[in-house]
Amino acid sequence: MKLEQLPLDGSVPTGQALTTHPAYRPDIDGLRALAVLAVVIFHAFPRYLPGGFIGVDIFFVISGFLIGGILIASLQQGSFSFADFYARRIRRIFPALSVVLLSCVVFGWFALFPDEYKMMGKHTAGGAGFISNFFLWNEVGYFDTAAETKPLLHLLSLGIEEQFYIVWPILLMLAWKWRYSMVKLALLIVALSFLTNVGGLHQFPSATFYSPLSRVWELLMGSVLAYLSVNKISLFAGAHRATGPLGGSEQRLDWQSASARNCLSALGLALIGLALVLVQQSQPFPGWWALLPVGGAWLLIAAGPQAWCNRVLLSSRPMVALGLISYPLYPGIGPCCRLPTSSNPAFRSPVSAPAPYWPRWCWPYSRGGWWSVRCAALLTEKPKSWCCRA
Repeated sequence: MKLEQLPLDGSVPTGQALTTHPAYRPDIDGLRALAVLAVVIFHAFPRYLPGGFIGVDIFFVISGFLIGGILIASLQQGSFSFADFYARRIRRIFPALSVVLLSCVVFGWFALFPDEYKMMGKHTAGGAGFISNFFLWNEVGYFDTAAETKPLLHLLSLGIEEQFYIVWPILLMLAWKWRYSMVKLALLIVALSFLTNVGGLHQFPSATFYSPLSRVWELLMGSVLAYLSVNKISLFAGAHRATGPLGGSEQRLDWQSASARNCLSALGLALIGLALVLVQQSQPFPGWWALLPVGGAWLLIAAGPQAWCNRVLLSSRPMVALGLISYPLYPGIGPCCRLPTSSNPAFRSPVSAPAPYWPRWCWPYSRGGWWSVRCAALLTEKPKSWCCRA
């Protein structure tokens, strides 16, 4: 990587202006859509897309890139404020999350038996406090059959993400104050977190899956890319190739060319596709398998909005439209697919319930689950120019 263009402490040359928020990229909304589609299909029809849960890992990289870029640019401009940062997080997250949690509490009163409702109440509190992953740590595994009775199980990813954003801004602030390289700090934590992930996967599988210590490397991969993007640092240090019959002269490879970016984006999309097909619920995760979705998302973002896959596929109108409502849609995935899967056969989901119960399930769900998702979307929809700002 070519990091010598700017001082390693992150200081900005005189006269160079930085914007606090990254420019809007429709391809990132398309990548969000791809991630949320994978998670939706996995929760609704797990047999058809067994690796769909890796959409969460794609979300981690996107979040680290967008919010990491905001943090780094704000620090370099001297305009960073903890109060403003956390206020933005609250305004983005709580409206949709509150609607979904309230809908779960109301609908669960009718759909669940007392023991199930008690468990959901605990998970609701954990989701509201962004500590769901710790609540779930000592319970059965994510892919255990008992997971079908946990409609808020998927909120563990929001917990890990928000725990990361409690600690990471503080570390960045200290690094900036002590003039220590922010990218070096990020890479150091990436290495430690990934080693924790790989080392503890087989001996402590539940802890490795739920602990933020073994998952933050995914968010930080996005933050490293954000640092390079904010400071306009090339990903490559200038590879060379020999030309001529004797190889006496050299010519710089243009890694910023359209063909190179197209290759990066195609490779990134292929890695995500491999993860969706190869990763199985029965396999320990994240471990080395997480490199597929994380590396794929990283390459797609690094390729830029003009790469062919990004421009044609991810930036298409349907993908962007779905990506714009991906956040309010995501909290409602679990309740829509798992809340009706209770001991009461009248409220089982159409995926698991016999056909005679489908009409009885669809009637309350269509009024409860769908409207909770739609209300959440209305509360969080923003103009396109804002969608990459939080």
